[in-house]
Amino acid sequence: MSALDELPVVVIGAGPVGLAAAAHLYERGLPFTVLEAGDTPGAAVRQWGHVGVFSPWRYDVDAAARRLLDEAGWVAPDPGALPTGAELAAGYLQPLAALPQLKPHVRYGARVEAISRLGLDRLRTAGRDATPFLIRLADGDELLARAVIDASGTWGTPNVLGASGLPARGERAAAAYLEHALPDVLGADRDRFAGRHTLVVGAGHSAANTLLSLAELAAAASGTEVTWAIRSASPTRTYGGGHADALPARGALGSRLREHVDDGRIRLLTGFSVYALTPAGDRVAVVVRHADGSEEAVTVDRIVAATGFRPDHSIAAELRLDLDPVMGATRALAPLIDPNEHSCGTVPSHGVDQLAHPEPGYYAVGMKSYGRAPTFLMATGYEQVRSVAAALAGDWDAARDVQLDLPETGVCNSKLADSATGDSCCGPAAAGSVGKGLAVGSSGGLLSPPLSLVTLDATSVGGQTGGCCGS
Repeated sequence: MSALDELPVVVIGAGPVGLAAAAHLYERGLPFTVLEAGDTPGAAVRQWGHVGVFSPWRYDVDAAARRLLDEAGWVAPDPGALPTGAELAAGYLQPLAALPQLKPHVRYGARVEAISRLGLDRLRTAGRDATPFLIRLADGDELLARAVIDASGTWGTPNVLGASGLPARGERAAAAYLEHALPDVLGADRDRFAGRHTLVVGAGHSAANTLLSLAELAAAASGTEVTWAIRSASPTRTYGGGHADALPARGALGSRLREHVDDGRIRLLTGFSVYALTPAGDRVAVVVRHADGSEEAVTVDRIVAATGFRPDHSIAAELRLDLDPVMGATRALAPLIDPNEHSCGTVPSHGVDQLAHPEPGYYAVGMKSYGRAPTFLMATGYEQVRSVAAALAGDWDAARDVQLDLPETGVCNSKLADSATGDSCCGPAAAGSVGKGLAVGSSGGLLSPPLSLVTLDATSVGGQTGGCCGS
């Protein structure tokens, strides 16, 4: 055994995929350290804790983590039940991180600032493979590692509102009017939305969740208005397959959203490409520029930017990464997850070979591994880290035996369920509520377009970033 092999594998992030990586490393007998920027396991998950997931528990628990929990006498939830984000964190991630096999190796408040090789910058080649990784934390502390598994996710780096991938004009200056994805509309954030006009921009699950919560709020609080804006000409993909979906909890979400639009409770604007944001007193004008150069504006009180997420690879700037110029994923993985070709359910199983970079021993996994593709699924992340852990242990047969069993249309990690009342989809789930979720698939599954649309730009093409599976 070399001196390098005696160093721990550093896992960045104590979310579902990061803790799954720790469980697999433990089972393989490999030393490890988990670095979590937050104060608790699943810190990002807790930020959308009010949202119910539409994949049942049986898809939300990693196999190695389950084995360790079962040994400790963990009482597993009903495998068919739909947890909220808060329940996922409290009922699974918290007890997992507290296990004696993991707890001593998890550090909280440990934000990674940079990753390099000890004494080597990106230019130096000689001896690189045998040189430890150097991980520098924001507080100045430094650690050495034999390998790095980056499961830090993308929650902290949302996409911009601007239609060209750049911030809209005035977007940064209008930050006071903007909301991150998945605000707690019916709970802690209610006062910011009640009696106000909110514009939700995006066509993915985060947008659907927020729209349905806002529709419920509008029924209870007079003066509450809801407008939904998408870049494409039709919301068919967002509505999904309804009763044809393999997960009923997901399929019902799109159906309910369509009902709100058809009944006029949610105003739908298509061909909506944000050009500029202009404060107008205590409100903000959202300026849309059409293909012919003409402009028009919609004035609202709040804007929810549900436009998806993108990875931040800046901490690995001194490593040798081979990133696809479009996806921001590895060059080998990018064509397998391209949202122009794949939905959640059609992404092929993949493992260490597709996640590898020219920098030996560095792997971005989980949501971050998918770059800008919104088709990531939590169960896929679990299989990724199983494969990587096997490879780090030298078991290449197991590492390359990549298998994944999913429902026909996939299981996405951005999941939605019932509202508190049970009458409307999405939002805080109450005890005994019946979950609903958004359908995904290659074509969405609807046979006809929605009945009422307001088209701002009929020549617009392409969908709002966020996709069928991502936030």
